[in-house]
Amino acid sequence: MAMRGLRPIAEIQYLDYLIYGFSPLTDDVATLRWRSNNLQAAPLIIRTRGHRLEGVWHSGSPMSVLLGGLRGMYILVPRNMTQAAGMYNTMLRSDDPCVLIECLNAYRLKERVPDNVGEFTIPIGIPEVMREGSDITIVTYGACVRIAEAACDLLKQDGISVELIDVQTLLPFDRHHRIVQSLQKTNRIIFLDEDVPGGASAYMMQEVLEKQGGYQYLDSPPTTLSAKDHRPPYGTDGDYFSKPNVEDIYNTAFHIVHEAEPGRFSEDE
Repeated sequence: MAMRGLRPIAEIQYLDYLIYGFSPLTDDVATLRWRSNNLQAAPLIIRTRGHRLEGVWHSGSPMSVLLGGLRGMYILVPRNMTQAAGMYNTMLRSDDPCVLIECLNAYRLKERVPDNVGEFTIPIGIPEVMREGSDITIVTYGACVRIAEAACDLLKQDGISVELIDVQTLLPFDRHHRIVQSLQKTNRIIFLDEDVPGGASAYMMQEVLEKQGGYQYLDSPPTTLSAKDHRPPYGTDGDYFSKPNVEDIYNTAFHIVHEAEPGRFSEDE
């Protein structure tokens, strides 16, 4: 349908199930423009949802699988449904295919509906600075953005200023190198996500430190904060302790800043 002029939106109920459709995506959709020397296009939108659901199933975040196998497609990771709507509007005007991963637990939250909900667009490959700060940069996406915001509030109480960046899209990633501009200011960085260790967090780190040259601005070791290397146990506690939580982010950021500037804090902190 996509190759014949239509713009289908294919529904995959949960991100975990994407593996059942992985072969045609990686073999056919992702390679079509390259194989046809840009003569053919398939503007297919794959709509799915994941992140932070409790339980053994439907709680995975296999971003490393997608990043490794779907080069040639966009991978969009909106933090809420408003951002998702803008990304849908963008992709419905595009000739490129994408996987758009909605935040499953964001269905439980209320958002203000924009007046132009069917018209506004979100640029692809452009991160959004959620909070400006001067002490440390936190780079994340999707459901982790809300968790990071809560941690930023706690860190602010201790006088630590966080620059929080939502990458919004993993493929492509930060086309204009906005993240390294933040690192030039803060000189410290955390890459946060809920994929397994060595997955999307390591991917983001390589993009910023190696490809963008961010290593030269570091005053503290770069840090990745990811999920544990196992499936989340069932229940709220299983989700909480298996994936990065507010306390994890607070403790990691505080330790980095405290190690670099111990004189800023009292002995009981």
